[in-house]
Amino acid sequence: MADTQTLDTDAVAAYLKDHLEGFEGPLEAQKFDIGQSNPTFLLKTPARNYVLRRKPPGVLLKSAHAVDREFRVQRALQDTDVPVAKMYVLCEDDDVIGSAFYVMEHMNGRNFREPTLEGFDVTNKDRAEVIDDMNRVLAALHMVDLDAVGLSDYGPPGNYYERQIGRWTKQYKASETVQIPAMDRLMERLVERTPADDGQRTLVHGDYRIDNMMYRKDANRCMAVLDWELSTTGHPYSDLASVIMQWQMPNGNEGRGLAGIDRKALGLPSDEEFIASYCERRGIPEIEDFGFYLSFCFFRMAGIIQGVLKRALDGNASNPERARTLGAHVPAFAERGLEALGG
Repeated sequence: MADTQTLDTDAVAAYLKDHLEGFEGPLEAQKFDIGQSNPTFLLKTPARNYVLRRKPPGVLLKSAHAVDREFRVQRALQDTDVPVAKMYVLCEDDDVIGSAFYVMEHMNGRNFREPTLEGFDVTNKDRAEVIDDMNRVLAALHMVDLDAVGLSDYGPPGNYYERQIGRWTKQYKASETVQIPAMDRLMERLVERTPADDGQRTLVHGDYRIDNMMYRKDANRCMAVLDWELSTTGHPYSDLASVIMQWQMPNGNEGRGLAGIDRKALGLPSDEEFIASYCERRGIPEIEDFGFYLSFCFFRMAGIIQGVLKRALDGNASNPERARTLGAHVPAFAERGLEALGG
């Protein structure tokens, strides 16, 4: 069984001593409990802390766990309006620890696990400001000049949704464990409903949500967007719909959504208000057929967690117990995707 829970700290320290200016051991590593795809570790040294993200060891799906792409996109965004952690070093030599990895700055801030900001001493004003800054950063992300930051080739041209539906259909089929009729139907319906390409081609994060962001401790301001594994160039509404999809999940640690929550009582915006603020920031008109984009996000998430389940069954998931729990929700995501399309 592949080991995703530990890290060869001696090998990492030896590599960083030769490749990271100012690095000095001894080195300790502690695995974060978040992140199902690329195992992530806090690296502690006497002088400072770092964060390491690696590909999981073992046999992996083609194009998955691309830590080199995560490193590239975050380095490219260093001097833009999109806050990201500083990138230090990328190691693509599998012989060092068994798989590729990169080391980045450790961001000492607040990480909100769910949009209600549960567990933090906050006011309605705080919640409103945190979510509004989430909106600000999303709009800034979609206004990044791809040519200026060297990311014009970060994803192929053409209809983003055709490309993504094809990719995730293949990924899903490659990790399928049981047949789910709703998922089969959803894949068919999405192909039928894919809108014509409207010419928008931006950087997209691919998993934009509150728990993939780090906020300052002294202000309701985002200091870094994290977890760029699914990023590419494509259509911006997929990121926007991803936020709305997350909010439709049950409240609490499992769903981390806003279903059943009185948002107004907590100072949180409605879906419509969040979308309107985003459109205003980007200077674009109202979005037509938002149900398609929302359905696409449910479909892609179903594909992602099916892959997580398959890795758990194969013995190389980052968090096997949680992976199996997540995998049980694939049918529900497929059903929600169909609902967003109108049945």
